[in-house]
Amino acid sequence: MASQQGSTAAPSVNGLAYPITDHTFDVVVVGAGGAGLRATVGCAQAGLRTACISKVFPTRSHTVAAQGGISASLGNMGADDWRWHMYDTVKGSDWLGDQDSIEYLCRNAPAAVYELEHWGVPFSRTEEGKIYQRPFGGMTTDFGKGIAQRTCAAADRTGHAILHTLYGQALRNATEFFIEYFAIDLIMDEEGRCRGVVALKMDDGTIHRFRSHLVILATGGYGRAYFSATSAHTCTGDGNAMVLRAGLPLQDMEFVQFHPTGIYGAGCLITEGSRGEGGYLTNSEGERFMERYAPSAKDLASRDVVSRAMTMEIRGGRGVGKNKDHIYLHLDHLDPKILAERLPGISESAKIFAGVDVTKEPIPVLPTVHYNMGGIPTNFHGEVLTKKDGDPDRVVPGLMAIGEAACVSVHGANRLGSNSLIDLVVFGRAAGLRAAELVTAGERHADLPKTSADLALSRLDGFRHASGGTATAELRMDMQRTMQNNCAVFRTGDVLEEGHTLIHKVAGGKDDIRVTDRSLIWNTDLLETLEFDNLIAQAVVTMDSALNRQESRGAHAREDFSARDDVNWMKHTLAWLDEKNAKVKIDYRPVHTYTMSNDIQYIEPKARVY
Repeated sequence: MASQQGSTAAPSVNGLAYPITDHTFDVVVVGAGGAGLRATVGCAQAGLRTACISKVFPTRSHTVAAQGGISASLGNMGADDWRWHMYDTVKGSDWLGDQDSIEYLCRNAPAAVYELEHWGVPFSRTEEGKIYQRPFGGMTTDFGKGIAQRTCAAADRTGHAILHTLYGQALRNATEFFIEYFAIDLIMDEEGRCRGVVALKMDDGTIHRFRSHLVILATGGYGRAYFSATSAHTCTGDGNAMVLRAGLPLQDMEFVQFHPTGIYGAGCLITEGSRGEGGYLTNSEGERFMERYAPSAKDLASRDVVSRAMTMEIRGGRGVGKNKDHIYLHLDHLDPKILAERLPGISESAKIFAGVDVTKEPIPVLPTVHYNMGGIPTNFHGEVLTKKDGDPDRVVPGLMAIGEAACVSVHGANRLGSNSLIDLVVFGRAAGLRAAELVTAGERHADLPKTSADLALSRLDGFRHASGGTATAELRMDMQRTMQNNCAVFRTGDVLEEGHTLIHKVAGGKDDIRVTDRSLIWNTDLLETLEFDNLIAQAVVTMDSALNRQESRGAHAREDFSARDDVNWMKHTLAWLDEKNAKVKIDYRPVHTYTMSNDIQYIEPKARVY
């Protein structure tokens, strides 16, 4: 168990004292979703004193909402090979993914799924008792020649099943959880090493300083920077923003995935697994239009392709509904028994959020922000990278990142459906293994300077006593609408230039923000202001990164630069944020065109068609 050192002398900020409770651990994991819990289990199994900090109860983390499945080349429903999975992932990434990391992911995927099975994940089964696998967009056999059934499913509640199983394993391995603690900022020393994290305990307003040899950020994506998103309201990218404030870069933030099928008007996700089971899209003329855009894969083309096709149909006046502003997803031709067995959650969600009986009528859907390919740059061990002294892969000591918060980069410019859950468990496991190599259990910690919490407390106190004229909710809405209107499925230089001006104006509005409650105890206004502060930092670097990239690649589709440009732009964007001067600095690091071993060759870029 961890040593808790009790309260220390209270630092004074603006004349107000903030008593601090200190904790000491070998490893601190921030975030209790699939990635955070898998890393937590690995660290605890290695004998490291491990804390997991989460702002929500672990089984309420957003992994619980993942529906369709987890990809691995098990070959239970036909021939499969991890090399085919790797090819699909490289192609899906539009050749922006690092091929060493993609190889690591796809090689280790089957073992990771079998591990989950042995830990108790209740996967759906074939008649032979094997794990059931369904088709998913962009997943093929024989390097693109056939359709693969590679996505392992637990009905349409796969993330729910995995998250509950991992939480049980973390408890079994004596992890110490700090639940409903809001991480405010990292503790970085003068040498650039991460030494811990400062957090607010939400139920009593106390401040806690966690000292550790290693901090693992698993804080998820920042979908709530947009107006319409499948993300939970907790998805505010807190770890990404902490990294920016620590003077470190984020990578490939211009690549934001829109899921083709969010319920119209609600944003609630309808899994790609519904199309994997035979669902299809139609326009106002009743046409299965995906046959025109992706003649081979049709409705199972990759997400960016389907989202753009739907948007083009709507732009062309072929949308459905009163305002012709959405598309129909049909499941009504499928056997109701299949729907009840394999898509029970979808049937329920369609009834609740769209008033639709999926056995009799189509679901109204629209592309909705779903996933952030960009994030904290890491290698495939989970170690955070920065560019320093010309080295684009300089490791930041004491700091790791995994899951949607990280950019490994296996997803590149576009993530394939069902590659997110396998990303969580493969790289969560990798982080645990690396932590065991880097950290000696019980090793003495160097003393922290007395000022180590001052930056975090100054930020907290500044917002706590903010008395300007603009409510947080107003600024948040301005941010979300700007991102939705100016950084969406299709982009142009003019639209992005306008977005740059607007989003920087919103960011400048922080100087006039108003927080009405001065309490630290369950002060939702304060917490939402801290989350908005995190979101707006990421929104600014996303907009500016998108304006900077003059090509179309994956989820970044620019109508003024419609072609992919491998000569000038097959490189990762690195973006630093100088909040004080409201400036974004952009640099680059090369895509890893090498693989881990000699038995797999680099996959050369070519036209990406389905």
